[in-house]
Amino acid sequence: MEVWFQDEARVGQKGTLTRIWAARGTRPRAPQDTRYQWAYIFGAACAERAATAALVMPRANAHAMNLHLLEIAKAVATGSHAILVVDGAGWHKPEALDVPSNITLLKLPPYSPELNSMENVWAYLRGNKLAISVFDTYEDILNACCDAWNFFAKDKPRIQSIVEREWTKTVTE
Repeated sequence: MEVWFQDEARVGQKGTLTRIWAARGTRPRAPQDTRYQWAYIFGAACAERAATAALVMPRANAHAMNLHLLEIAKAVATGSHAILVVDGAGWHKPEALDVPSNITLLKLPPYSPELNSMENVWAYLRGNKLAISVFDTYEDILNACCDAWNFFAKDKPRIQSIVEREWTKTVTE
């Protein structure tokens, strides 16, 4: 049995600000974009194996979620079954999805993002790879999303430290 966490993050031209060091009393300048193009990173991670699965999609909907479920199903260890923790997004409804046989969805209660460790992954990526950026083209957004996810996916200790939750250990033992 494996416990996976899944979520989506929107990345685009509207941008995300983050904290930076500056002299006391100064206000550092940061680029800000007012255009409205974005992509969604559909990401999932398993702390126990430090495994990840992700897709960058133009929209967040049931079709994109079905494609992501197929990617997660491929990443689940052979012979294992995955409990996939998801939030209550409209495109996570079981009747709209074709859930692979090696995955069971576990929906979180409403208004409980602290239970989904993928929220911490997005905060980490925004703070280290996606903040204070202006993207000239849609392709720049896609490249930034892929670069950020690949940066995270290659760092196995970081995956485990961010994604691991104590309450999941009782499920897998």
